[in-house]
Amino acid sequence: MVIVTGGTGYIGSHTCVELINNGYDVVVLDNLSNSDESVLNSIEEITGKRPQFFKVDIDNAEQLALVFNKIGSQAESIIHFAAKKAVGESVNEPLLYYRNNLDSLMNILVEMERFQIPNLVFSSSCTVYGQPDVCPVTEATPRKEAESPYGNTKSMCEDIIRDTSRVQQLKAISLRYFNPIGAHESAKIGELPVGVPNNLVPFVTQTAAGIRKELTIFGDDYDTIDGTCVRDYIHVVDLAKAHLRALRKLEVETRQNSYDIFNIGTGKGSSVLEVVNAFKKATGISVNYKIGSRRNGDITAVYADTTKANTELNWKSELGLEEALRSSWNWERNYRKIRA
Repeated sequence: MVIVTGGTGYIGSHTCVELINNGYDVVVLDNLSNSDESVLNSIEEITGKRPQFFKVDIDNAEQLALVFNKIGSQAESIIHFAAKKAVGESVNEPLLYYRNNLDSLMNILVEMERFQIPNLVFSSSCTVYGQPDVCPVTEATPRKEAESPYGNTKSMCEDIIRDTSRVQQLKAISLRYFNPIGAHESAKIGELPVGVPNNLVPFVTQTAAGIRKELTIFGDDYDTIDGTCVRDYIHVVDLAKAHLRALRKLEVETRQNSYDIFNIGTGKGSSVLEVVNAFKKATGISVNYKIGSRRNGDITAVYADTTKANTELNWKSELGLEEALRSSWNWERNYRKIRA
C-alpha cells in the first residue's frame, strides 16, 4: 500500500491515477486546503478504483499519528506532496511556509520510523537551484540561496531527508521537478487552484475562459530571448510517471540507508510569452495580457538536464508544450462546461 499525502492536489491526483493503473493500493491524506474531495470521484471514474481517504492536517503531529495508527502497519511506501507551494505567498508569509512544509515532512518521517515504512518519494523543486549560473542544471549544480521561503523549505526538506536516511532505515528519493502543466487526457482531473491562480497556465486558461480579465506577465526586462522569465514546462502526466519509476527504484534498492535526487523536466526552457503564443497555436485562442512589474521570488531562467533520470530511472518526458497546453484547455472547458 502506498500513502500519498496531498493526493487530491494537482500532481498528487495524477500520480494516484498512475499508481492505481499499475496495481498499487492507494491511501490519500489531504486537508483539502487547496483541493476538493470531489477529485476522488474523478480518480475513481478514470481508474475504476477509489482511493481510501483521510482528511488530516499533516503538520499536526497528533492528528497524523491517529491516522497512522489505522493504516501505518499496512504501508510500504509514502509519496509526500502535501505542502504550501506559492512562491509569492511564501515571500509575504514566510513563517506559514516554514511551519507547514517542515513540520509536515518531519511528522511523516516520525511515522515512517514508528511503523518501519521503508520507502519515501519526496516532492522537491527546481527552486533549490536559486538563480543558476548555467543552464541546463544537473543534480550536481550547486544549490544557491533560495529566492523565496518556499524554495528554502524545499532545500531544507532535502537536507532533513538526507540526514534522516543516514540513521533511520529509510530509502528515499527527492524529485526536483520543474514547472508542471497540462491535465489528464480524460479532462477529469487537472490544475484547479483555490482562488486566484499563482501559476501561469491556469491563469492563461482562466483568462481564455473569461474567468479572468487578463493575464499579468511579471516583467519583460529579464535577460532572456524576449525579456520574460524562462522555465521548463513538463506535462503533469509525464511527471506522475516519474514518481512511479522512482517508487519502483526504491522497491528494488537493497541498501537500507539510501538517498538520491533526480531532476524531472523536459530539458527545454520556454519563456512566458512563448507559452502564451503556444497556447494560441494549440487552441486557436488569443489570451489578453499586460506587462506588470517583476514578482518577488522569481528568477530569470532555469531548465533541466534530465540525463540522470533518463538513465537511472529509465524515464523521459514524452509530451510536448502544445500538447500540455491543449490538455489544460480541455480540462478547463470540461470543468467550466464551455463549448468549443
